Amino acid sequence: MPINYILLVSRQGKVRLAKWFTTISPKAKTKIVKDVTQLVLARRTRMANFIEHKDTKVVYRRYASLFFVTGIGANDNELATLEIIHRYVEVLDRYFGNVCELDLIFNFQKAYAILDELIIAGEMEESSKKSVLRAPALPEQNAILLLSTVAESGKRCSHDNGCVSTSQQRLHAIIAVYIPAFSASMLYDRRIIVSRAVAHWQHSAISTS
Repeated sequence: MPINYILLVSRQGKVRLAKWFTTISPKAKTKIVKDVTQLVLARRTRMANFIEHKDTKVVYRRYASLFFVTGIGANDNELATLEIIHRYVEVLDRYFGNVCELDLIFNFQKAYAILDELIIAGEMEESSKKSVLRAPALPEQNAILLLSTVAESGKRCSHDNGCVSTSQQRLHAIIAVYIPAFSASMLYDRRIIVSRAVAHWQHSAISTS
């Protein structure tokens, strides 16, 4: 059975990352996060890293100030899950260089991107660190490509509003394909990319007139 969810929780009980691989209502998610966080934070250092929680098992491991918490089925392998957690931490360490809690707070979209490459539908899909680390750079690279595309479109388009509207629609479509929303807040970055690209397009259209 796959992993049901992955949570990154600070010692103060703040959730720094939450990834769900099963369909659960928001109310149920809130209840699980609250219960699991309380269980994990109450554990002592020398206690086992496995906790039975209702009809599931909670597997966690602490790294510095963060607890990496996963929920798995009652019959799933706890040691294999610990290995997956450790691999995720290793990839984060290699990407950020001795990763800390602040890295994940200010670069949460990269943490989600790495996790999406490592685990799909709750199963580990890519164990190679090099392969996983290629993905987080894609959003920036695609943003540059988008700006270049808009600049080229600006040279071919006139100043009519229809062209600008069409360009905006094209950008939204391209971004939806090439820059996936790793989390809900990633939409904020997508809006920034669109606004900058359209501004670049308008500037290019004026300069070529």
